[in-house]
Amino acid sequence: MGTHNRVAIGHLACAAAYIIFGINVVVCRDIATDGGLQPIVLFSMRALVAGALFWLVSLFTPREQVPAKDLLRLCGAGVLGLFLPQLTFLHAIAHTTPVDLSVMSTTTPIFTMFVAAIFLKEPITWKKALGVALSFGGILWLIFQSTFASSGPSQTEPIGILYCFANYIVFALYLGTCRPLIARYSVVTSMKWMFLASFLLSLPFSLPHLPQSDFAAVPTKVWWEIGYMIFFSTFLAYYLIPVGQQRIRPTLVSMYGYLQPIIAIAVAIWTGMDRLTVTKIVAALLVFTGVWVVNQSRAATPTDN
Repeated sequence: MGTHNRVAIGHLACAAAYIIFGINVVVCRDIATDGGLQPIVLFSMRALVAGALFWLVSLFTPREQVPAKDLLRLCGAGVLGLFLPQLTFLHAIAHTTPVDLSVMSTTTPIFTMFVAAIFLKEPITWKKALGVALSFGGILWLIFQSTFASSGPSQTEPIGILYCFANYIVFALYLGTCRPLIARYSVVTSMKWMFLASFLLSLPFSLPHLPQSDFAAVPTKVWWEIGYMIFFSTFLAYYLIPVGQQRIRPTLVSMYGYLQPIIAIAVAIWTGMDRLTVTKIVAALLVFTGVWVVNQSRAATPTDN
């Protein structure tokens, strides 16, 4: 396969994954508010079923030997790329609105930039610093309005914003540090071990909640949404992201995160789950302007594939 075809496949894989993630923001908000299941229980379900699917697919693909050292690294990648991001996301969506979460998700490339500066020694210019200040000014504005606005089921809470920050930081660490390891093996090999490690790690936390989980009371609609979350946003999307990681640079992978808020905001407004307000528009303008300034600075560096 030619280089251009490989890069094109990487771009298509990332685009598809983040469209799925955009829809998943709205789906998971519904699950968090109507499902009655603890986030850690939902994560264990995701990891168990998606991991089983990857292990099933591995029976029909060439077997790869993974040295013990890389097996441990894949387990660590599972913590950074699966366990912590998915768990913090499920907590975050229960305490934020889809629009607010989607606006904040655009800062992922900024966190990736910091990871690149630490591990790849990429310099932080004054433009990057200005962009970071603008973006975080927008997020502080969201925190301010969420703290002093009236509370309610559709209100973003400060704890939700903290969970969002945790989500973006750990996923940026995953994108910025795990690419060489992910590129060493096929997607199926990487994912089957990462999901297995994540599932086993989640068990001590999820098992105590199982006796209190009333699965029979979960509405049929929510079960369909859980099915979407597990198959599309966990199995399929997490198959597609490593395809992109193997073919394009980490900063470009994270840039596709811009599709997520566009899709999520459109679906949330269309379904009546959220609405745009002047406060949210101001915050979004600050965040997007800051990210644009950071990208302008990055444009002066060698071009990404």
